Amino acid sequence: MQEHWWKTTVVYQVYPRSFQDTDGDGIGDLRGIVKRLDYLQELGIGAIWLSPVYKSPNDDNGYDISDYRDIMDEFGTMADMDELIREANARNIKIVMDLVVNHTSDEHPWFIESRRSRDNEYRDYYIWRDPAPGGGEPNGLRSIFSGSAWQYDEQTGQYYLHLFSKRQPDLNWENAKVRQEVWDLMNFWLEKGIGGFRMDVIDLVGKLPDQEITGNGPKLHEYLQDMHRETFGRYDVMTVGETWGATPEIAKLYSDPARKELSMVFQFEHIMLDQQEGKDKWDLKPLPVGELKRVLSKWQTELGDQGWNSLFWNNHDLPRIVSRWGDDGELRIPSAKMFAIVLHLMKGTPYIYQGEEIGMTNCPIADISEAQDIETINMYHERLDWGYSREDIIASINAKGRDNARTPMQWDDTANAGFTTGTPWLRVNPNYKSISAASELADTDSIFHTYKRLIALRKEHPIVAWGSYELIEDVPEQLFLYLRHHEGRTWAVAANFGGTALSSSVSRLGRSESVIISNYDRSEADFAQLELRPYEAFAVELT
Repeated sequence: MQEHWWKTTVVYQVYPRSFQDTDGDGIGDLRGIVKRLDYLQELGIGAIWLSPVYKSPNDDNGYDISDYRDIMDEFGTMADMDELIREANARNIKIVMDLVVNHTSDEHPWFIESRRSRDNEYRDYYIWRDPAPGGGEPNGLRSIFSGSAWQYDEQTGQYYLHLFSKRQPDLNWENAKVRQEVWDLMNFWLEKGIGGFRMDVIDLVGKLPDQEITGNGPKLHEYLQDMHRETFGRYDVMTVGETWGATPEIAKLYSDPARKELSMVFQFEHIMLDQQEGKDKWDLKPLPVGELKRVLSKWQTELGDQGWNSLFWNNHDLPRIVSRWGDDGELRIPSAKMFAIVLHLMKGTPYIYQGEEIGMTNCPIADISEAQDIETINMYHERLDWGYSREDIIASINAKGRDNARTPMQWDDTANAGFTTGTPWLRVNPNYKSISAASELADTDSIFHTYKRLIALRKEHPIVAWGSYELIEDVPEQLFLYLRHHEGRTWAVAANFGGTALSSSVSRLGRSESVIISNYDRSEADFAQLELRPYEAFAVELT
């Protein structure tokens, strides 16, 4: 197995709008990220996944790009971007850009030209179709942001496809000119010295809209192999594809080095376990811990050496894990540490989402007027029309809404949590007085220092990056117990996924006094009489 740098590093996702503001406009900026690089260096991360900073009208917080070679005004300038790349590289931190090429903004020059007339040279850069016989949308494709995925354009009498907002028209990847435009813009950034790309909804670029096929279309992997050859295959960089529908077999197609496609994918099977069968993310159910163990273990074992795993609990689209599946009240600290220990001692590349390392929590709303996210707002009005109660919709938003992850980073206990001297674009979570980076740094037993230790363990011990994985199954559902094996060494990782104490016996594992990391005071583990406190987690070396 090839030992690329991204197999032993930890990636930190920065959502620039909410990270650090330096000019008082209430919106985070590139200079703010530069200001906090020493903090990230202290944590020990090796790469920053930077959510989009390109020029954008911000219909979907930057995932609607109007110029791939310029920077959004509120984030700064290209000179600021160059400084960020330079200063990060000086600290051995690589900048991984968010690549959004399934769609553009409707304000992108390509689309402005495309909609002018049916015979415009850019018409075929996007997906245009005539109305269905008798009128109406060409077919039943639906937008991920609610409603039809087709938008009628009166100027030319056709519909264009948008799998997201109507202001995010989908590019036509069947057009070779579009693909060449993408290769060119990728090379523009690679030549600046970035460390790779996170590829937004990349599994959609092979879509066949007339057949209502969106994900994993028949030409998808051909396109990715072309991309590898024409762009990043010439660089030592990391590429991760966002692939919501991936199975381990599909993930191998993306990430088997022999196929020359991507380094790894984000798959979301574990993240969908708390939604009702056949429903969407807003239809809630309790987390089945047994299923969580099965799914995470499947991805640990079935990729083998043919693929590479990404490890995450949080990102800008997901609620805070400590609120979602842990306890964000009295047991916030041990439960936040528990999630860290379980994930970071698995095989793969871990991702930390900003604020996760200090145990930031969800930020509930009482009324839809407090929401900023377009997905949340669209869903609220759609479900009201469908007859859902306002209370049920708000409960779903507070559990799963994307704004939960996007509240400003809590740096200290000063006004606006040290994020801005102005009015923040999205309200700061009121708990910033008790949850902040400053207080975490000052406490050597904090969540931050647990993450720091876990990152160091991955660098120091080959067993973490390269060891095989074994799930111990004959234990209570609430107990997640797995082993890592490498070159004659074995580590056992145990976690109580619940707010009550538990007892178990796995006598064949024996007793160990070699505690590697724990979230409670623990000097040994006797697996014949294993007692775990609420949300307790630890790792020990077995002899």
